[in-house]
Amino acid sequence: MTFPTWAMAGFWGLVSGSALVLGAVIGYYVQVSQRIIAAVMAFGSGVLISTLSLELMEDAFERGGFNATAIGFVGGAGVYTGANWLLARQGAKHRKRSGLQQHQEWQQHQTKANSGGDNGMALAIGALLDGIPESIVIGLSLLAGGAVNVVAVVAIFLSNLPEGLSSAAGMKKAGRPAHYVLLLWGGIALISGLSSLAGYSIFSNFSGEVVAATTAVAAGAVLAMIADTMLPEAFETTHNFTGMITVLGFLSAFFLSKLG
Repeated sequence: MTFPTWAMAGFWGLVSGSALVLGAVIGYYVQVSQRIIAAVMAFGSGVLISTLSLELMEDAFERGGFNATAIGFVGGAGVYTGANWLLARQGAKHRKRSGLQQHQEWQQHQTKANSGGDNGMALAIGALLDGIPESIVIGLSLLAGGAVNVVAVVAIFLSNLPEGLSSAAGMKKAGRPAHYVLLLWGGIALISGLSSLAGYSIFSNFSGEVVAATTAVAAGAVLAMIADTMLPEAFETTHNFTGMITVLGFLSAFFLSKLG
């Protein structure tokens, strides 16, 4: 039985997004040490850096040339940075941190509760901001020839796992109930599948330059997210070992790409 390509796009987006739920369950119900969470976060960062540099940017350049790629890459980073700055002001700066940072933010915003200062919506929007660009990439990868970029799916899955784990552990320490955490990440996983489907369906009739720019936008947003949220969490605990663990993640994704 052959499934339509748009359905495959949604399916693989959902698969990669399911790692967020798996990570959230582990982070909320299992006592995972800060050091392990940080190490997994550093490894996931390396995996993503490898994928966006060797897969996404290369594909964008081949499709649309340097100008479209460069504009999209810087534009994606700019949009993410601006949105992340706004979310930080609303109490979602530490949404991926597994320590007490979320707890401190949560306490600060509880004092503003009477004036609507809860940061729950900011946390949800921040989760969307982090997850959607990655998922769109999966849908765009199917435009090349109807086959999904397996390396991209594996890389995003491996990076989503520590994101969900770290954030859920931090949310638990901030006093968030289990149903809030699991519904949040379950919703993000579902939206990941829809974003991947949209990445394929919406851009299937666009020119190579537009697809290239969109791929680069996603790559720029992902790299900005790594620098702003993932690596700080990793360095908080692993310190001098962060670089080596990140390199190992990069090498793993590089190896997978060559096998493909």
